[in-house]
Amino acid sequence: MKVQIFGAGCPRCKQTEKIFKIAAEELGVEAEFEKVTDLMAMMEIGIASTPAVGIDGKIVLSGKIPTLEEAKRLIKENRG
Repeated sequence: MKVQIFGAGCPRCKQTEKIFKIAAEELGVEAEFEKVTDLMAMMEIGIASTPAVGIDGKIVLSGKIPTLEEAKRLIKENRG
């Protein structure tokens, strides 16, 4: 599973990445994490607000920091 964290590296984006890493670990899911900070790349795929999260190329969250339970649910729902 590839998890992309979209944002400029602000505290909200870092918190979102941390939550998703904990969620993947607790679920026993192997995940590769990538930080995407290129604003043009975000605009091209339609991200209007950050932090945003993509799982295997699909945007699953945008504009808020998820709870741990929400991150777990998103990982489970978007597992390949």
